[in-house]
Amino acid sequence: MLYRLGADGLVLFHLLFIVFVLFGGLLVLKWRGVLWWHLPAMCWGIAVEFLHLLCPLTDWENHLRQAAGQSGYEGGFIEHYILPVIYPAGLTPGIQLLLGAVVVVINAVVYVQVIRHWPRSQPSR
Repeated sequence: MLYRLGADGLVLFHLLFIVFVLFGGLLVLKWRGVLWWHLPAMCWGIAVEFLHLLCPLTDWENHLRQAAGQSGYEGGFIEHYILPVIYPAGLTPGIQLLLGAVVVVINAVVYVQVIRHWPRSQPSR
């Protein structure tokens, strides 16, 4: 039972991480300190999509599911949970590159705003 709860909790964490990768830059507009959390998360999300890496959270979830007596799954989190809803035919390399590009574009727009509104040093008088 605990392994299954752990796996389900990890799925929720994984989903929240993906949302943070996509939209965490918006938090940076309000709280600048989030930048130091968001930049590495965003870079990881981009790398996973562009380089077709398997996220370690997926492997960890599969181990927890198997320890709970459930079967794991092949592929990654997005292929298993998200794409069946959005793209029922499955994930192709082209779609994966598109997802990575979406992350880049959304965050590029947000970070241009962050840079434009970054407090500038006051000239000494």
